[in-house]
Amino acid sequence: MSAPPTAGANPSIYVPPAAFNIPQPGIPNVPTPVLPPPAPKQPPCTTPNNTIYINNLNEKIKLPALKKALSTIFEQYGEILDIVAHNNFRMRGQAFVVFKEQESATNAIKGVQGFALQGKPMVIQYAKTKSDATAIIDGTIEEHKRQRLETKEKRAKEPPTKKFKANNAASFQPGTSTIPGVPAVGNIPDEYLPPNNILFLQNLPNDITGAVLTTFFGQYSGFKEVRSIHPAKGIAFVEYDTEPQAMIAKEALSNYPIAPDHKLKITYAKK
Repeated sequence: MSAPPTAGANPSIYVPPAAFNIPQPGIPNVPTPVLPPPAPKQPPCTTPNNTIYINNLNEKIKLPALKKALSTIFEQYGEILDIVAHNNFRMRGQAFVVFKEQESATNAIKGVQGFALQGKPMVIQYAKTKSDATAIIDGTIEEHKRQRLETKEKRAKEPPTKKFKANNAASFQPGTSTIPGVPAVGNIPDEYLPPNNILFLQNLPNDITGAVLTTFFGQYSGFKEVRSIHPAKGIAFVEYDTEPQAMIAKEALSNYPIAPDHKLKITYAKK
């Protein structure tokens, strides 16, 4: 196992924080997750695999430094056969780590999920397909390549999906709705408001205080203040420095039972 890089030796190489070296029961030197990962856009793959898929990586990290950081973090869980990452547009912010053993991949997902690499919590799941490195070892590389080529050709024949364009917004009229389940009203429902750095809290108990809310929301990076508390209405606002910081707090505390019969409803504030 290679020693982790030392601070100041090379500014382009990621240096794990102190929490990375805290031993955990059963597995030595497991990184401690420091931020809750954002909710995945699609259900994660739960079929065990030797390869794990990582996204929500910081796109500003240069490729050699990213691979070195991933190697330093994941090599504690077992032998790594390959780390695949590219800097093209389609693959930015993503990577694959291929372990020799499936158990290593499972332990890595459990131990590193949400660990913040350069300020962004990693979102980790099993990869959906076998890696080339694994196929070479089990002797199925030619079949593996053939199946991959067939899948690529099949996708190329599929008609392109129609994407929403920004100029389509002009066609939306007050009093109509094209989204199933969304009421036909002139105002956009809170759940569909675009992200920003201010959160709108609802369903608060009538005895809530700013100090209590600060205790909950102040544990997340970028917290600025709690303001405009209206206990009688059960609402308040929480501001963060940036939109991504507010997003992390929202994902972590939405539906949290802040009091009996009071689960936090959190949306983005209207601007």
